[in-house]
Order: sequence, then C-alpha cells, then structure tokens
Amino acid sequence: MRFRQIHLDFHNHGSVKIGENFSKKQFQEMLQLGHVDSINVFAKCFHGWAYYDTEKFNKHPGLKFDLLGEMIEAAHEIGVKTPVYINVGLSENLALEHPEWLARDENDRTFWDPGFMEPGLHVFCFNSPYLDYILEMTEEVVSKYDGDGLFLDIVFPKACYCHNCRAALLREGKDTLNKNDVMDLAERVYANYTRKLNETVWKIKPGLDIFHNSGIRCGRRDMIAMNGHIEVESLPSGGWGYDYFPISARYFQQLGKKVVGMTGRFHMNWGEFGGYKHANAIRFESALALAHGTHCSVGDHLHPDGIMDPIVYRMVGEAYREVAAKEAWCEDVTNVADVALLALESLGGEQDRMGPSDTGAYRILQEGNVLFDIVDTESDLFPYKVVILPDKIRISEDLGDKLRQYLSGGGKVFATGQSGLNPEGDAFALDLGVEWLGENPFKPDFYRPHDALPSFGEGSFVFYSQGQKVALKGGKELGNREDPYFNRGLHAYYFSHTPNSRNNAGPGMIESANGIYLAWNAFEDYAENGSLFVKEVVLGALDRLLADRKTLWTSLPAQGVVTLQHQNKESRYVNHLLYAFPVKRGKDKEVIEDITPLYRVDVQLRVPETVRRVYTVPQLEDIPFTQEGSSIQYQVPTVECHQMIAIEY
Repeated sequence: MRFRQIHLDFHNHGSVKIGENFSKKQFQEMLQLGHVDSINVFAKCFHGWAYYDTEKFNKHPGLKFDLLGEMIEAAHEIGVKTPVYINVGLSENLALEHPEWLARDENDRTFWDPGFMEPGLHVFCFNSPYLDYILEMTEEVVSKYDGDGLFLDIVFPKACYCHNCRAALLREGKDTLNKNDVMDLAERVYANYTRKLNETVWKIKPGLDIFHNSGIRCGRRDMIAMNGHIEVESLPSGGWGYDYFPISARYFQQLGKKVVGMTGRFHMNWGEFGGYKHANAIRFESALALAHGTHCSVGDHLHPDGIMDPIVYRMVGEAYREVAAKEAWCEDVTNVADVALLALESLGGEQDRMGPSDTGAYRILQEGNVLFDIVDTESDLFPYKVVILPDKIRISEDLGDKLRQYLSGGGKVFATGQSGLNPEGDAFALDLGVEWLGENPFKPDFYRPHDALPSFGEGSFVFYSQGQKVALKGGKELGNREDPYFNRGLHAYYFSHTPNSRNNAGPGMIESANGIYLAWNAFEDYAENGSLFVKEVVLGALDRLLADRKTLWTSLPAQGVVTLQHQNKESRYVNHLLYAFPVKRGKDKEVIEDITPLYRVDVQLRVPETVRRVYTVPQLEDIPFTQEGSSIQYQVPTVECHQMIAIEY
C-alpha cells in the first residue's frame, strides 16, 4: 500500500472526443511533479463507456486508442502503481438497452442514484443479469492488464423492488413490501456480488487487492471483510465536512486492514473543472491522514483531452513532498487511546450515519486533546480506561454482559442521557449509582455543577437537549438540575426559553464506582449548539475518571488535532500535532486557506518505557526532554500545519 495516491476519475458523455492530447511524457511529468507513487486509473465510467481495447463491451466512441493500457505502461515505467477503477454501480448507457436490469422502488419506478444532482444516473440491480455483465467486464480487464488492484465504485446494499427481487422474496414466502424483508434480500444480493466478483478476479490473479467503495458504516465488520483494504472517501467541501474522515479513521484503524483517506482537489464537489481548493488544504488533509494512521489519496478528474492539470499536481506535490519525508514514521502504527467511544451508529437499525451524538462526542474529545478510539459492540474494551456511552446507547443483554465484565476489571464508563437504560427504556441496566424516574418534562432545563467551570466559574447552565429525571442510588451527586418556571409555549418568555427557577430538581451528574452519569443528551447538544459549558462539563468528568492514568496533556489549542501513534517495530511513539482549521465561505463550504504557526507547544506523556531520544520529524532535530518515572515532558518549538515528534525508547 502506497502513501501518496491519486484517485483519477474520468466520466464522459459519448459526444466528446477523448484523449486527443494525451501524452505519456506529460502524464509521467505530472505524477513526478505531484510526488505520486500510486494512481487509480480508469477502465469504465459511470456512463458505461470502456477506456481500453475491449472485445465485448462499449468503448467510448470518441476514444481511438487504448488509454488504460497507455496509462498503466507510463506509470509503471516510473515506479508508480496502478489500481484500476471500474464503476460497477452505474452504467447509464445500459439503462436504454436493458431497462429490465434497473433497480426499482416500491411503486415499481426506476430511481436516480442519490449522490448525483438531477437529472441523475439510474441505479442497477445486482440481482439481475447486470451482475454477469460486470463480472465479464472485470474478468476482461484483469486478464488483459497488469493493474495493481481494483477500485470498484458506487456499490452498496440497496432496497430493490424489481421483478427479480420480488420473485426471490415470493419464493421464500416473504412480503415483497416489507422493508425488513427487502433489506435482508438486499444484504444477501450485495454479499453475493462481492463474493462472485472477488472469486472471478482471484482465479486470474490470486490475492489481487480489491476495494468495494460502499461507504461502510461503523459496526459493519461483515462488509469490511469483503475488502482487501478500506478507503474513506471524504471530500470536505463536497458535503462530508471535516468531521467525517477522522471519525471513520478512528474506527477503521483498529480493524487490521490498511486504510486510505481519500480527499479531493476540488473546491465544490467531484468532477469540478476549473475549481481548486488551496494547496494548504491538501497539506492539512494529507497530514490528517498520517496522524490517524492511514495512507493518503487525492481525487482528481482528467480533462477529456487527456492533459493532466499542472495546477493540481503542483498543489498535490507540495503536500506529497512532505508526506514522502514522513512515511518511515507512519508505517505499521497503532493508535494510542485512553478512551473508547462506543458509536451509537454501530448499534445499527435506524441510527444515523455519523449522527449528532457520535459527532458531538468526537468533537469534544478532539477539541479536548483526549486520546481515543471509536469502537463497536464487537471491540475489545479492556485496553481502554474509560468507555463513553453517548446519549442513546440502550443496553442489550449481550452488551450488558460485556460492559459488566469490563467494569469488573477496573474500567469506567461515562454515560449520558438515555445511555445505560435497558432496551425498553424504563430502567437502568447498568449500575451507575442512579435510579431512572423518567424523561424530564421540562425542556430546556438547567445544570448547576458543584464545582466551578474553568471558563465561567459557578452558575446554572442551560441544556437544550432532552434530560432524564434520576434519583441517587448509591452514587455521589456532582451537580444538580434546575427546572425553568414553565416550558415556553403560549406563555412565551422573550425570544428564547424560560429562566431557571433556581429550584433543586434532583441530581444532574452522578459519580459511582463504575463511572459517571450525566442526565442529558450532552453530545447531541454539543453537535447542534456548540455550547462551551457542555464541553467543559464532559471534559471535567473524563479528567475525574482518568485522573493520573491520562496518557497525554498538551497546550495545543482546541482547534488543533493531536494523536499518538505507536510504531512498535521501531521502538518509538510518534506524536502528531496539527493546527489549521476550516472557515465557512459561501453558503456552506468549509475552506482551509491560511496556515497559522504555533510556537512553544508543551506536551506531557505517560509511557511505560525509558525514553532515550525525542526529536522532530522529518527535520530530525533533537528536542530536550525530562522524564520522571513514566512521565516525560517536552516542548515543540513550532507547529506549522503539521509537526511530528518521535519518542524513541
């Protein structure tokens, strides 16, 4: 797996001429300008056109030579790998030839792929002869060309009500309009597709790396197993934002497969010609990938005439020159984490992909410089000092047994809102030192912590999220709730909500032998409102639970990113510090332009080993440090976008 990748899209209407100005020399020069060592090159686009000399399928009518073959040869001549891209999910030209292969909704209507603006592209069903079509094309490509892997795009389990899927459900005695039955079939159809495609490829080239780009959710280990590696497609300005990649990476990094973080060079969205993000954004996004133990990929789109864009590869080259100098400290690393965030998403069902509870928890932990992983219900919890149950983690019998074993081994939980309740939501399934009395009928309501908050001192603070009424049951109260005079309704109280009545309405945060419980959906609240007091309450609770077991402390500001990776084979830790943050431009675009350096950033680590050297990477300049027992301290002279510190023992 290479660190400096390009994902080269190429999707073209049949009316344009293709590759008229393609030059092997110019192609190679751009890859070298960009310090690229791997590039995904294309065999088939979402229109359905082939870009190689095919014997069976529809070659683009405007292409007069074997573009795929030329690119593979040119890249291999300069030592660049070439995984091959095939758009599997979409083949718009075939929609006219074989409408009977299209997926259909519950009203027997075809539909657009949701990722495209209307008029969009038709979705095909893998429970039709379309699957055989894709298998034959993939077999042809793998047999004819010396590609270094496969990137198979726009594939995922999809609800389909076409005649093939309805017939399959009827044969099984299932309800053709029952959503659960339909999705169960969709999962089996998708698994059948990945199995058959992998088998087809490996008969020709055993072990060839294959990735099915499906937007894998946290907890879907079955889908992860279908892939040779994992790629996190996350173009921040294209709707993903800057939270999506690190949330995904903190989960995927633990699962034993190589991970690639894929951003793009586009300001707006995929396939934008003449639109570019700032080079500093690509620098930061590449550094963010390294800090999370992943490889880097930047998405581009080749112009129909075949000329690689020098603007793109100059910008990419600025970032990838830095990546090349850092790679040796980024290979085969594991993330060091004190805290495990059990993602609400991993419970499945109707949980949102990267919903507000998971996103709010991620933001607080990152902004608070906490070392953490994101985990699912199958993860081993024992390596973590604290497990966070964000807002709505109902405790099934299996999860309850797992958490009780973890707690009996000395672990702690931090639970918020409804987390800790049984599946019925009428009693706590974990011993958190409290008894559940019901949802608080007042919303919003107020929290008065017994200890002053760092930024505010003593006071009462509004929670806008739903609160729970609880009573002490062996726990210690760390703060109480206060109700408003009444809920805002016909009797409105100015623009916002009703003031607190200053009553003591019962416990708001409780500490017990098993951890701490906070009676509001605090993480959802932070994701939606960003209240500083919510973050300080949560971080204060985590500091109580971690105490002197906390691995890292740093003076890095909240807008920074800090991680600690362990490179066991090299007997060293690598501390990543990043500082560059997006600003809103236009209506909804997150843009990184300026890089503001930081100076004299303090770091304190607790590690069990005796440290012999601390130095900057890739500059290789020694940094003075002190070590007392397991605690080491050093100061990072400058953080300019991204600074790595190696701690050798």
